[in-house]
Amino acid sequence: MAAYIIASIEVTDPEIYAKYTAHTVRIAGEFGGEFIVRGGRVEVLEGQGRSRNVVIRFPDFAAAQAFYASPAYQAILPHALAGSTRDLIIVDGVA
Repeated sequence: MAAYIIASIEVTDPEIYAKYTAHTVRIAGEFGGEFIVRGGRVEVLEGQGRSRNVVIRFPDFAAAQAFYASPAYQAILPHALAGSTRDLIIVDGVA
């Protein structure tokens, strides 16, 4: 069953954050990840929203976890944390 990493992001320093985004597509692809949503227009219908939202589909939950834990991702993660405020979760898809 597919799993998804869902991120809700407010970029606070675009220059630092760009050092992160320059590598995420390639690294996610190494784990079978495919970006379904990457930025784009946002309309908040309920609750609190952030200006940037990302959804990455992975073949399964373990692949999503392996992506996040990988040395390549962990090497760029400090740029994301320094250049944004965000929530990041992994969820199972529907069978």
